[in-house]
Amino acid sequence: MATITVRPLQQEDFNAVVEIDRKVSKSLRSEYYETKFARVLDEKSRVVTSLVAVADGKVVGFVMGELFVGEYGIPETAATLDTLGIDPDWQRKGTGKKLMEEFVSHLRKAGVEKINTLVNWNDWQLIRFFSTNGFEPAKTVNLELTLN
Repeated sequence: MATITVRPLQQEDFNAVVEIDRKVSKSLRSEYYETKFARVLDEKSRVVTSLVAVADGKVVGFVMGELFVGEYGIPETAATLDTLGIDPDWQRKGTGKKLMEEFVSHLRKAGVEKINTLVNWNDWQLIRFFSTNGFEPAKTVNLELTLN
């Protein structure tokens, strides 16, 4: 099996990220990723919050997040992990674990105290993944209002 390395996300990774997401989500979300790449690759941000896993020169996974300081009146420095994708051929091979370890390491060095993410309540595979990586239910509750 090829060695997996992790590095910061680059603009050149766009097509690979969109393709991995298409394989996992069964839908094409190019517009979402155009916006997401613009935000996470903004040169004003000095903290790396988005990474890719590479094997044999090919992107096989990614994690994308953002850093927030004092958002929603929460005093600690926090980050969100909002997008994660592992090529199905590379799932259950340590790819996600390696990405998470690097993601957490980058944020810890930046002084982040808490990482938040949202998961569909019935996505047991993803819930298990996050639980294995140290995440647990938060004290806050996600609320929504449907406007249709």
